[in-house]
Amino acid sequence: MTRTITPRLRTLVLLFLAVTGALLAGAGPASAHAALTGSDPSQGVVVPKAPDQVSLTFSENVSLNDNSFRVLDPKGKRVDLGKPTNLSGTTYAVQLKSGLGKGTYTVAYQVVSADSHPVGGAFTFSVGTPSKTVASVPDQDVGGGIVGWLYGFGRYMSYAGYIVLVGGAAFVLACWQRGSGVRAMQRLVVAGWLTLTAATLWLLLLRGSYTTSGSVGDIFDLNLLGQVLQTKPGAALVSRLLLLAAAALFIAVLFGAYDKREEEDEKRDLTFGLAIGGTVVAAGLAASWAMAEHASTGLQPGIAMPVDIIHLLAVATWLGGLTALLVALYRAPADTPVDSTAVRRFSRVAFGSVLALVGTGIYQSWRQLGSWSAFTDTTYGELLLVKIGLVALLIGIASISRRWTGRLADAAVTQTHTDTDADTDTAEEAEAEEEAAEEKETVKASAATKEASVKAAKAGTSASAVAGASAVSGASGVSGASAVSGKVASADDASERAAQLARQQSAMDTARQKRLRDADPHRFGLRRSVLAEAGVAVVLLAVTTVLTQTEPSRTEQEAKAATAAASSSSSSSSNSSSGALTLDMSFDTGGKDGKGVVRVDLDPATVGSNEMHVYVQRPNGRAFDIPEVKVAFTLDAKKIGPLPVAPDHVTTGHWAANGVQIPMAGDWKVSVTVRTSDIDQVTVSKNAQIG
Repeated sequence: MTRTITPRLRTLVLLFLAVTGALLAGAGPASAHAALTGSDPSQGVVVPKAPDQVSLTFSENVSLNDNSFRVLDPKGKRVDLGKPTNLSGTTYAVQLKSGLGKGTYTVAYQVVSADSHPVGGAFTFSVGTPSKTVASVPDQDVGGGIVGWLYGFGRYMSYAGYIVLVGGAAFVLACWQRGSGVRAMQRLVVAGWLTLTAATLWLLLLRGSYTTSGSVGDIFDLNLLGQVLQTKPGAALVSRLLLLAAAALFIAVLFGAYDKREEEDEKRDLTFGLAIGGTVVAAGLAASWAMAEHASTGLQPGIAMPVDIIHLLAVATWLGGLTALLVALYRAPADTPVDSTAVRRFSRVAFGSVLALVGTGIYQSWRQLGSWSAFTDTTYGELLLVKIGLVALLIGIASISRRWTGRLADAAVTQTHTDTDADTDTAEEAEAEEEAAEEKETVKASAATKEASVKAAKAGTSASAVAGASAVSGASGVSGASAVSGKVASADDASERAAQLARQQSAMDTARQKRLRDADPHRFGLRRSVLAEAGVAVVLLAVTTVLTQTEPSRTEQEAKAATAAASSSSSSSSNSSSGALTLDMSFDTGGKDGKGVVRVDLDPATVGSNEMHVYVQRPNGRAFDIPEVKVAFTLDAKKIGPLPVAPDHVTTGHWAANGVQIPMAGDWKVSVTVRTSDIDQVTVSKNAQIG
């Protein structure tokens, strides 16, 4: 029974599409890798007079354009002068127009972090007294929407193309050199090159819209494309395209001149040259990621970038080689099957790649996490746990493949001995048949000699008959020629028929060899285990793509600490001057966008009438809107309350209420109910002395 690959490949493709779609759709926008850690004026503060400028401080360096910072007055009109500048370090400022009136002002920002991801948000401050504002800053997902999804898909395809290109070429060069002449292997490596090239061009076009407006209409904006080319990520993408041109030359030599080399010395020299050149190109392509993403910023970038390059090379060698092995097992022709020697070589190469992958992965995890608690307290840590689990599963399946490889090698040795014995027996039988044929030829030769003697004796008698035959030769010449012509045509038909039969026999032999190969239980077992590895690798690659778009835990925790310190300083200053109360409470409703921090400001925090402001922020400090916020005050010691307060929505992430009555002094419990969807809701609370 012939096993077919088509259903398995269809299943693998469907798995690829399902996992990619689910992860990219569920991931939402790329999480900000730089966070706002402070501002002047700070969020929610009321200043006595209008400032000359607004400054923002981030957790790392960011890239700006003329519209990165916008300051809007209560009527929604811009009051900044544009063209923000770098004051010092990670602090940036934009100048304001003079003569600003009283009211609530909105500050909106959108920048690009040092690791190429867009960052955006908004906050408010007031001059004199707070007021209503019509300024509307849409809570758009920076780096999200359709453009964000397309950009994420392009990143996935670029990783996939790189892995197939590098891993497939390495498999042919290091493990199965005969594969350079196999059409299926050629198509695989070329497909990897085409995928990476197309994805790089796609990312270059999307980059401008991805980091600014997020509009599909801006994808082909040449002005945005020109701005992208002047940035670090744009330069990395262009350098990747240049290296892909060198990779095209490498592929042409690998599947052209290299495959045609027959002399051992020449092929060995060419193998060495291709190995050196291919490694340089592969490392350069990996550097185009390392120089523009996580490794290029943060802790120890000088060490992190080379480690990241080694990590990518190890991943490509392992998973790309695995893909090449899968194609070789299923698509290699019957006369050029992938042998056990090639499988054993790849097993050793894969083992070394896994060791490099684990070593570099440990360093990267330490660098990006910062603490053990980050595994469970941050999205990056949770995704990293999923990735570690998938790698462990992949290694487990790979160990099964190694066992099948050993069995296949043992079976190959046994078959070699059997074939040797069979060849010896066949040679002896052929020699006996040859001797018998020689005896038959001798008998035939003697019989022919006797027949020739008899014909010679009859030659004189038949001489007179020749003259009579000549008389009628004119009449019979045409019919004789026709007979000869018919015999020639019959001979041509017979040769054509023989060639056709030979082709049919060759096809039957090839099919029989393929059936015998496919019926090998060891090869079939190896096929299944490698196919399972490939399925897990598809999921692993999707998780890795989402992980590269997620804010590292160390950055997130540092941003939280800086924000908390700034809030504490602002709260202390405010309390010392006016007696105002500020409470920060973290919440998690368990749903999408369910994590954040809610801040309650109560001024002057005394018995009687108070003014209350409520701010809702994401974990990275960015303000965002939720469906409902409710506040309640309870004085358990006197059994007063809960006293509910329903604040009015002011602007993005900001609610306010005037005339909040506190009947008496005491240790009040301030409870805030946060609802992030129709079903996701949580109540958090803190106690504070009021009055």
